[in-house]
Amino acid sequence: MPAARSRVIPMRTCVVCRSSAAKGALHRIVRSPDGAVRYDPSSTAPGRGAYVCEKPNCLELAGKRRALQRALRTADATGVEHAVAALRAILGGGSLVGASGSSEYKEVRTG
Repeated sequence: MPAARSRVIPMRTCVVCRSSAAKGALHRIVRSPDGAVRYDPSSTAPGRGAYVCEKPNCLELAGKRRALQRALRTADATGVEHAVAALRAILGGGSLVGASGSSEYKEVRTG
């Protein structure tokens, strides 16, 4: 009887603190093919992605160090700031502030 294979867990690295964790433990920010930067809760949206852990310090430093902008290869600082704000709002660490008072981000669903 052959031995059971163990399942490989995909690992990703936080672009801010460089800590490595399971893919499901980190949060993905994505730059879509059309150039828009947004938070990807399903981690399946097409485009270039970067992972951030949920430490408040990492979320704060993500914008200051421009780590997400470098990882996503974009110059869109406001898009990155809005994506981090959306992630903070979901994690309960803040709210999105906009002219309409509502979030402009929608959950990405595929399939």
